[in-house]
Amino acid sequence: MPPRDPGVLPRQVKLFGGVSLLNDFASEMIYPLLPAFITGVLGAGPQALGALDGAAEFAAALVKLGAGRLADRVPLRGRLIVLGYFIAVVVRPIIAATGAAWQVIGLRVVDRLGKGLRTPPRDALIADVTPADLRGRAFGLQRGMDHAGAVLGPILAWWLLASGSANLRTVIAASIVPGIAVLVLAMWAVRDDAGSGRLGEVREVRGGRDGAEQPSPTSSNLPQPSRLAPLLAISAFYLLRMPDTLIILRSQQLGVPVAVVPLLWAAVHVVRSSSSFLGGSATDRLGPRRTMWLGWLVYAILAVGMAGAGTAAAAWGWFLVFGLVAGLTESPERALVARLAGSHQGSGFGMYHGVTGFAALVGGVALGAVFQAYGARPAFLASAVGGVALVIAWPLVSTRERGEP
Repeated sequence: MPPRDPGVLPRQVKLFGGVSLLNDFASEMIYPLLPAFITGVLGAGPQALGALDGAAEFAAALVKLGAGRLADRVPLRGRLIVLGYFIAVVVRPIIAATGAAWQVIGLRVVDRLGKGLRTPPRDALIADVTPADLRGRAFGLQRGMDHAGAVLGPILAWWLLASGSANLRTVIAASIVPGIAVLVLAMWAVRDDAGSGRLGEVREVRGGRDGAEQPSPTSSNLPQPSRLAPLLAISAFYLLRMPDTLIILRSQQLGVPVAVVPLLWAAVHVVRSSSSFLGGSATDRLGPRRTMWLGWLVYAILAVGMAGAGTAAAAWGWFLVFGLVAGLTESPERALVARLAGSHQGSGFGMYHGVTGFAALVGGVALGAVFQAYGARPAFLASAVGGVALVIAWPLVSTRERGEP
C-alpha cells in the first residue's frame, strides 16, 4: 500500500473517533438523567450516586486489567472491542425498566464491564498505529469525538423531555437506536484495521522514529520505579476528583431544572470536545506532564468555585469551565501511558485504566458520603484541597520532565 503522509492521522484513529461519537451519543442520553432518576423516581440519596459512579468504574477497572493483558495479543483486539460495545448497547436501555437504585447500579456496572473490555485494546490499537509525535493529537481526536457525541445525546434527551413526547424511562430506552449504529461502525473499524496491513507498519514505526522514545520491550511494564510516579499521580487525581453525577446534583440543588440538565450536560461536552483537541495538541508541544498539571490546577480552582456557588447561573458557569479539565487531562494521560508502556500497549493501558478505576471507586464513595452527611460545600472543598496538594507535589516528583519532547 502507498506510504501514509507522516503528518496525517491513520484512518483507524478517525474510524474509532466516529465509534466514540456514536457510543457517547447513546450513553449520554442516559447519564445526565440518572441523578434525577435515582433521587427523584427511585428515592435514593447522594451516597447512592457516589456508589453508582464508583462501583461502575471499579468494575470496569477489574476487567481492564485482564483485557489489557489480552490486548497484547494483537489478533484478539478486534473481538474484544466489538464485544465490549455490544454489552453496553444491549444493557443500557434495560435501565428504563428498573424499580430500585441497586438495580440501576447493577446495570451500570455491567455497562462499564463492556467499557472495561473494549477500552484497553482500542487505546492500544490507536497507540500502535500512530507515530509517537502524533499520539497527543490522535487521543485528542478520540476524546474530542467522544465528547462531541456527549453533546448530541443530551440535546436529544432534552428535546424529548421538553416536548412532552417522552418521560425519563422512554428516553433511557431510546438509547438502543444510536447503539445499533455503534456496533455497525465498530465492526467496520476493526475489519478495516485487520485488512489494512497497518500492524505490519507498526513494527517499522517502533524500529524507526518511535524507537528512540520507547522503553525496551523487556522493561516496558508500567509498575517500575521510573514509571510508578506518573501512574500514582494520575490515580490520585481520580481519587480526589468529584464524580460527575454529584456535580450534576449540585447544579440541581442550585436551581437548574431537571428538564434543563441535559442541555447543561451537552454544553459541558461542547467545552470538553473543543478542549480535547487543544489538549492533544498541547500534549505534543509541551509534553503530557505539563499539560496534565495545567488540568489539575484548573480543577482545583473550579472545585473551590463550585463549593461557593449560590445560584443556577453560577452552577452553569462553573460547570461549563469544568469541561476544560477533561480536555487538559484525558489526552496527555493516554499519551504518557503509551510512551511508558513500550511494546506492551495492551497491558499498559489495562493497568492505567484499572488503577484509575479503583481510585475513582474509593473517591466516589468517599465524596458521596461527605456530600450526603455534611453537604455539597464541604465535599467540594475537600476535593479542592486534594487538587491543590497534587498541583504542588507533581513538579517535585516528576523527575523525568526534561526527557519529554
